[in-house]
This record gives sequence, structure tokens and C-alpha cells, in this order.
Amino acid sequence: MALAKLGVVVLDCPDPRALAGFYAGMLGGTVEGDGEWVDLKVPGGQALAFQRAPGLVPPKWPAADASQQFHLDLVVEDLDEAEKGVLELGAKPLDRQATFRVYADPAGHPFCLCAC
Repeated sequence: MALAKLGVVVLDCPDPRALAGFYAGMLGGTVEGDGEWVDLKVPGGQALAFQRAPGLVPPKWPAADASQQFHLDLVVEDLDEAEKGVLELGAKPLDRQATFRVYADPAGHPFCLCAC
């Protein structure tokens, strides 16, 4: 029996509204809130939240001496099409493999587009 239920995944960032808008551009949904905490409500999916962290030091990818802490795997049907879209939204490419591609969001968090 579970002891808890997953509420929301929270990403620290310097500008919560801007980063929520970046992910809304990929996942759809609505951005709610302003200031220190912003929610992205994704239709039929897990919500994401964004919390202001002015001193955020982005994780490194890949780095044996520094943990990336976590990353999001986002499933797509067409890697090339999805890549074009995330680059237009402001993602930066980090790594490229046959079935997935790794990017950094505008705050530096790594995420993967997966054709899995």
C-alpha cells in the first residue's frame, strides 16, 4: 500500500512564469500563477510547478563529477519535428542518440525527447 500520492514535480528557476511558458509551448496546458510559484496544468497529464530560485546553478550534462539531479523524459512521435519545436522555444541541444535527444531548458535543466 502506498504511503503517499505524487502531487507535482517542481523545478527551481530564476523566472517561474517564463519557464512555465517554455514547457507549455511543448506540452500544452495552462500557466497559472505569478511570482514565486507558477503551475502548469497539462491536460490529461501530470502538472509541473516552477519555483523562483534566483541563485540556481544549472546541472551539467554529462558530468561525472556533478549530478544532473533529475531530468524529464518527454515522449514524442517524430524526433526531428519535436527537436525543431523545442529549439524554437529556446532549448539548447546537449546530446543526440538514436532514440532520444537531450536538451537544456532555458534555466539549464536537462530534458529528453524520446521516441521510445
